Amino acid sequence: MEEKVLHNKKHGLLVLILTILLYAVACVTAILAGILAETKNSPVLLIVSLIYLCIGWIPLLGLRVLRPQEALVLTLFGKYIGTIKGDGFYFINPFCVSVNPASQTKLNQSGDVKTTETSILSPKQQIAVIDKRLSLKIMTLNNNRQKINDCLGNPVEIGIAVTWKIVDTAKAVFNVDNFKEYLSLQCDTALRNIVRLYPYDVAPNVDTTGDGLYDDGSLRGSSEIVASRIKDEIQQRVNIAGIEIVEARITYLAYATEIAAVMLQRQQASAIIDARKMIVDGAVGMVEMALERLSENKMVELDEERKAQMVSNLLVVLCGNHDAQPIVNTGSLY
Repeated sequence: MEEKVLHNKKHGLLVLILTILLYAVACVTAILAGILAETKNSPVLLIVSLIYLCIGWIPLLGLRVLRPQEALVLTLFGKYIGTIKGDGFYFINPFCVSVNPASQTKLNQSGDVKTTETSILSPKQQIAVIDKRLSLKIMTLNNNRQKINDCLGNPVEIGIAVTWKIVDTAKAVFNVDNFKEYLSLQCDTALRNIVRLYPYDVAPNVDTTGDGLYDDGSLRGSSEIVASRIKDEIQQRVNIAGIEIVEARITYLAYATEIAAVMLQRQQASAIIDARKMIVDGAVGMVEMALERLSENKMVELDEERKAQMVSNLLVVLCGNHDAQPIVNTGSLY
């Protein structure tokens, strides 16, 4: 299905003025014909005027008003005849029907926000008017969070926000049943397919690119790359619906609740090990420096046993969690 844009249809104001003028003429003609019919017994003009007054409103059904970045997909007796785009006051065939299967679909996205309106009519008197216009603006779809297993089998919760717009109105309306629901479903599927290729955090012996080489890709550390792959995956799936994906971003990422506490302990243990390793490396360097300075300045002559004792004491002091409590030796070292 190819989109056909209808041009030169902005005659709504002219048709409205002509219809009003013709109605006024028909009213005056009907009055005069009624007066003349009593004297000349010629009711033809009266009948014609009355017939026009009954059917003259039909052209008003073809009046359409569009705001910027809006479109209407039109069908005539089931056949697609074209699309009107752009702001303006349009006149189309009164028997044309505008089509938008997603007009009543409400998703968690911009453009679907329900507004509260006050009305003086009772609920029974209110008439539901369905807006069939298609929005060509860039919209944001914020899908619900999903629980997905990463490549290591750990369940993670992740959510994405996808910005998109319609680029082909005919494909959006006729190629899929409901383009909003179709987009939402494809976002969920693409997200699941990409997330299962990555670990939550950097893990050894993991290939996330499929080139056969291990890499450091992860959901937490490679969010830009993951978002780009999700965008490309969604775009491939929604081309048939005439939708362009502008951007995809990860809005929420965390371990699932059932393993969050365990993974937090694992991260804490890893952080403690890294910190201890840094402390030990620094302490060994300081001990080496102290022994070298004492040896160079020849301040104290220490045998191997005393050096070992000194190293042990310094390491205890430097690597301990608490401040050292010194013991002053007032006697001889030997």
